Amino acid sequence: MTRTILDIHILQTVPPSNLNRDDTGTPKSAVYGGARRARVSSQAWKRATRTAFSDLIDESELGVRTKKVAEVLSERITRLDPSMTGSVAVALAAETMRTATGSKIEVPKRKAKDSENAESGPAPESGYLMFLSGRQLSALAELAVEGGKGGDLKALKEFFKVKENKTRARQLVDTQHSVDIALFGRMVADSTDLNVDAAAQVAHALSVHTVEVESDYFTAVDDKNTDAETGAGMIGSVDFNSATLYRYAAVDVDRLQENLGAGLRTDQSSAEPTRRAVAAFLEGFITSLPTGKINTFGNHTLPAAVIVKLRSRRPISFVAAFERPVTAGEEGGFLQRSCERLAKYVPVLEHQYGLTNDGQSWVLRVGEETEALSALGAEMALPALVTAVGDAVAARLKPEPAESASEPEA
Repeated sequence: MTRTILDIHILQTVPPSNLNRDDTGTPKSAVYGGARRARVSSQAWKRATRTAFSDLIDESELGVRTKKVAEVLSERITRLDPSMTGSVAVALAAETMRTATGSKIEVPKRKAKDSENAESGPAPESGYLMFLSGRQLSALAELAVEGGKGGDLKALKEFFKVKENKTRARQLVDTQHSVDIALFGRMVADSTDLNVDAAAQVAHALSVHTVEVESDYFTAVDDKNTDAETGAGMIGSVDFNSATLYRYAAVDVDRLQENLGAGLRTDQSSAEPTRRAVAAFLEGFITSLPTGKINTFGNHTLPAAVIVKLRSRRPISFVAAFERPVTAGEEGGFLQRSCERLAKYVPVLEHQYGLTNDGQSWVLRVGEETEALSALGAEMALPALVTAVGDAVAARLKPEPAESASEPEA
């Protein structure tokens, strides 16, 4: 069966920084090819990509991941029915979330103890982060208002004892997934049938060369010190490294479309939500940057090279091109030799595995050091790249006619 797989390969040089640190504060690292490499975890870059969505996608198409689901849902309940406020709305929200997800929604013991003498106790929470789309929360709020008329919690409990109503609640949590849920997946520990398998896979970023961790010793002066008071007000140190990173991500576009469902509007193709999601992920992943120690180092860089491949069989990483660490050029720098390494590796790999005609390829590159990559795909700038990839994805999905979309406009 022909699939639609999007591969994104990036070379990005980062100056002294600590993008992603371990429990000791040291930049994360890994041994690859027998050499110590700088590493940025996949979770760190997923978070950065998801954060970037706020500038790329309408808020209505995004989700919220939080333990404070009762508070979030109660706010929507109050907006629907202003008579349901405060603890009343929270109680309805908690009961609705328990029914919809099968999860325990209760006040954390530590918070309950801290607020024993408070007039109003803390809101109940789930025991783990829950990921819900804006549409799912809005639909659950409507259901809570319908069943808990006048803010009657007892009436809502009776409402959910009806099998059809309980089933509706669970269905609302398992439909109309947001773009970020569809891409990155969702786990509901107490109801595995509500889990969503992620459409995107993000690799740990690795430096293409050997890296050593360095340490910055710093002092801070007390502004109110007098001439008689010498010395620092604070002394410390922070670890850092610098690296040329190889970053990789893959998107199973077919799974993404399945997770998102058909088009939500009757005036657009059923592939349109998937096209928008792919475009947002592509731009978000390329341009985002984890914010670890960003105020300390100001390491705001963009990738020097991006290779995008649209495949029909399976995802393929090019990280093996750097199993032997790249050495610095005669005048220093790892970027040019990294690009030359990729330019030689990719055609051979694809030829040997019969992938030379498998899909389309695009290249975004900056500077003469990346010139070797020009033969790997159609060269274009980021705006054109995002548009071209989105259009290519939509064309391959062979969407149903717009009028067949089953859901009304949200």
